[in-house]
Amino acid sequence: MNPALGRLRGATTGTRSALLLSGVLAGMGTLHFAVPGPFDAIVPRVLPGSPRLWTRASGAAELAVAAAVALPQTRRVGGLAAAGLFAAVYPANVQMAYDWRNASKLKRAVAFGRLPFQAPLIGWALAVRSGVPGGPGAPGVPGGPGALPAAGPGRSPAGARRSA
Repeated sequence: MNPALGRLRGATTGTRSALLLSGVLAGMGTLHFAVPGPFDAIVPRVLPGSPRLWTRASGAAELAVAAAVALPQTRRVGGLAAAGLFAAVYPANVQMAYDWRNASKLKRAVAFGRLPFQAPLIGWALAVRSGVPGGPGAPGVPGGPGALPAAGPGRSPAGARRSA
């Protein structure tokens, strides 16, 4: 594997990366409740009900997913849920770009600039999901690839046989 790709994979799959993703989700979820107006404004108009209901629902979903990603026990499902959430809110980004198509150059740049960043967010969430330390099949997990035999009589802590 290319060393740069290995570092990138490690940067997106470790505990630190999962906690950073969790923090991003928690921060955005909190903003949905603290400052709901900008989120209300980009709720696609085709959705039934009030925009505030959708803002609160998506904020609550982000907070729940943040918790799932933060906890090692639920990180696999949390990463998958984060990827699904990032895909589900993409129409709001499209709505924002459409609404701001005639706005100032800065607003247009922000609105259209956000669109391509959803794919890397989805990739990040999936990488966090697949890199769960201690998850099924993870390296070093008993029975998983790269698993080390348990230390015991005649074995060193690294799992190698001692010579007599």
